[in-house]
Amino acid sequence: MNTIALGTIIRDRRKEKKMTLADLSTHCNVGVRFLSELENGKPTIELGKALKVMSRLNIELTVLPTNEVQKNKYNTSSKA
Repeated sequence: MNTIALGTIIRDRRKEKKMTLADLSTHCNVGVRFLSELENGKPTIELGKALKVMSRLNIELTVLPTNEVQKNKYNTSSKA
């Protein structure tokens, strides 16, 4: 996952919910410019604000230590 991919997920979900940047901005109490930069993958976005936006859009972020990610990759590929 990178900031571009995250921004794309956020934009797609916002559009699925038929919300404009202004609508989402009002609901999350963040600026339209912040949302635009978030959706465009700006790497220095404030995490707290991004999490607030994701929560409003019902997007869950899962964080795993790298060794867990690697273990899950091997478990998934061995089940195929």
